[in-house]
Amino acid sequence: MGVNFMRALDKWLGIPCCFLLSLFVFCLRPFSRRQASPIKKILFLQISEMGSSVSAYSSILKAKELFPGVEISYFIFQEMQESIHLMGVVDSDHVFTVTSKSFLGFAKGIWKMIWLMRSHKFDAILDLELFSRLSSILSYLFGASRRVGYNNFHMEGLYRGSLQTHKVIYNHTKHISYNFLALVYALEEDPAMIPLPKRFIPETDIKPLKIRSSSADRKIMLMKLRNENLRITPKTKLILLNPNASDLLPLRRWPTENFIETAIRLLKDKNVCILIIGVQSEYERAEKIRESINSDRCINFAGKTTLRQLIDLYNISNVLLSNDSGPPNFASLTDLRTLVFFGPETPICYKPLGKNIEVLYANYHCSPCVSAYNHRQSACKDNQCLQALTVDLVYRQIIVKN
Repeated sequence: MGVNFMRALDKWLGIPCCFLLSLFVFCLRPFSRRQASPIKKILFLQISEMGSSVSAYSSILKAKELFPGVEISYFIFQEMQESIHLMGVVDSDHVFTVTSKSFLGFAKGIWKMIWLMRSHKFDAILDLELFSRLSSILSYLFGASRRVGYNNFHMEGLYRGSLQTHKVIYNHTKHISYNFLALVYALEEDPAMIPLPKRFIPETDIKPLKIRSSSADRKIMLMKLRNENLRITPKTKLILLNPNASDLLPLRRWPTENFIETAIRLLKDKNVCILIIGVQSEYERAEKIRESINSDRCINFAGKTTLRQLIDLYNISNVLLSNDSGPPNFASLTDLRTLVFFGPETPICYKPLGKNIEVLYANYHCSPCVSAYNHRQSACKDNQCLQALTVDLVYRQIIVKN
């Protein structure tokens, strides 16, 4: 399904559905009883970008800490499930998916999933989406007695009904990892005390995950690269470029011609090899960039790895230069030095967490122009906040430590 179609569906179908379900909940309230059963099963619900799974890692650990023995499950689009399996904190048979490729496939999958989720009898559902109506509807239809999610309270234009039992405030001055942790802590508090949670969340609650590659996996990846270019050796400086951004927000892209010029400058070092990374659907665009760079030490590697193999590639590389998207979030799971562009979105909320992450940000007054409050849809047609980050600046930043 296209991004604009999903936004339209969420608005024009989601709002009336949220209203009708909220009315239904209100009418049933006099006959319902508050469930005081212990929390044994928790479902995390995520339907946004793949990189958000990394930010949810600390929240899953916190849920296991606060509710010993709890069974954690995760609901995510089928096309993004590899990110959950990669982190290894949710058993594979507790990861539930539906496809997002077509509306018909999605509708059929959701219908089946509603009954499957209800059969699992979850004690709590944590809705990780900020102001999505779809996730709010699903959290109710999945049947948990405790439904934790972000509420708009007195904010206009973000209506998603009153389907949550535990209403959490979204704090746009905090990193998204803290906002996810707030959902977990809300389960410990009285749902009548709004907005939740009424507590301080310490920095120590953010638990970094590092994924190491074995010596064998490193060798396999090096051989994979040598199959592309025999000049690559263990001593080659591997610099990765991710000139892509998800279809959800192409405005996050640093100009393509800047990536090309930066690569050409870096290749003046005869020991450097450039790899352009991305998913399979980005292969053709990456190939055009490779052709423009016009060097036998530049490889189009888009679509040629699984997510796990991408981690192995990170673990043998020197630098990643990337737009704000999934790849830098997964790079935070390694020690790879990563430079990531921010402009339309703010690094305050979405910077990948890790000592190896360096943010390239012009800090324009109009930035961020996309946020949870406008459903990440900007009126901007000219991302000067990214264009202000010159090739000279970026090139110097890369070579200063290499």
